[in-house]
Amino acid sequence: MTEAWRDGGLARLDGNAAAGMLGEIFAMEMTAASCTCAECGRISAFGAMHLYGGRMGFVFRCPTCEALFLCVTRGPRGYFLELRGVARLPAG
Repeated sequence: MTEAWRDGGLARLDGNAAAGMLGEIFAMEMTAASCTCAECGRISAFGAMHLYGGRMGFVFRCPTCEALFLCVTRGPRGYFLELRGVARLPAG
């Protein structure tokens, strides 16, 4: 179950809330995939990431250091990804 709360108007969910969108982008199940934060080195599943989002897209943040992990926006030609906070993604 996702945990939702309000802080300054932004709802924070866990990364599992983006399972459908992640399934459209990646060929493998990403909510359970272990990934490494480039900032603090924490290894965790996408499902454990803090997720902020809305109509414009989603921002995933590390649950330990809150560093930007992944940004996803959707445009008319598809998804745009910003992966600067990802040190390692699983090979699928």
